[in-house]
Amino acid sequence: MVTKKTQKGSFESSLKRLEAIVESLEGGKVPLDEAVELYEEGIKLSRECAEKLRATELKIRKLAKAAGEDFEVSEAEEA
Repeated sequence: MVTKKTQKGSFESSLKRLEAIVESLEGGKVPLDEAVELYEEGIKLSRECAEKLRATELKIRKLAKAAGEDFEVSEAEEA
């Protein structure tokens, strides 16, 4: 059985790969075709990370509500 975690990797590994892609692209020494491929991979990883964060926040909100606690994200944390 293949789990979602093994299909897409952990949040931490996705974020680390995204950081490596950004560093490569900012270096300016990547050929154009490779840069486009890296950019495309980076967009995909960025979306996956954002979705994982949203899902985690939702889960925390549900757990906090079940425990009778209030979970609020301050404006500073949202930015």
